[in-house]
Amino acid sequence: MPIVFVSVPDPVGSGFVESLAQPGGNATGFIMFEYGLSAKWLELLKEIAPSVTRAAVLRDPAIVAGIGQFAVIQSAAPSVGVDVSAINMRDGAEIERAVTAFARRPNGGLILAASALAAIHRDLVVSLAARYKLPAVYITRYFVAGGGLVSYGPDFVDQYRRAAEYVDRILKGEKPADLPVQAPTKYELVINLKTAKALGLEIPPTLLARADEVIE
Repeated sequence: MPIVFVSVPDPVGSGFVESLAQPGGNATGFIMFEYGLSAKWLELLKEIAPSVTRAAVLRDPAIVAGIGQFAVIQSAAPSVGVDVSAINMRDGAEIERAVTAFARRPNGGLILAASALAAIHRDLVVSLAARYKLPAVYITRYFVAGGGLVSYGPDFVDQYRRAAEYVDRILKGEKPADLPVQAPTKYELVINLKTAKALGLEIPPTLLARADEVIE
């Protein structure tokens, strides 16, 4: 049975397909984003909160994507002058302990890497960031709509539209093995000005001009 997947972080690393260009089996679809996007979260954190010199990356260490995203962020850290560390997300109690300990020192910020656990614990992470006045960067709009500071990531609704096109092509006779796995083509920057004000942050006008949505 043919499979068209959507928002899979690393289909090659996870063993779902042989390669992005030539899936080679009965599955194809759309990746969540390329790992290079992870570095932009760190750059965005530094741009929106220049005083940040430490960043904790909340990630799921049990999945390939959790390791890959952190590796990219870590490699980009020296260029922006930020020291990064990992917080492993296994359960809510562990997250709260780790963020509380991280917040004891000044000039910190958070990056919530993409994973199923990020969605599960989103309210906890947003509330901890507010409690300890930590600027935080997220992957998608619903974190910011729920009180988060800023998000940058792919337009997931657009991925489902594109997936429907693949389903149509397969139903008309094409094989998944011949349809390359594709990366997102649309990305969104969303900023919550109310949260920025609560954190005492002045959002640069150039960043506001780039935003796809500003929540006031």
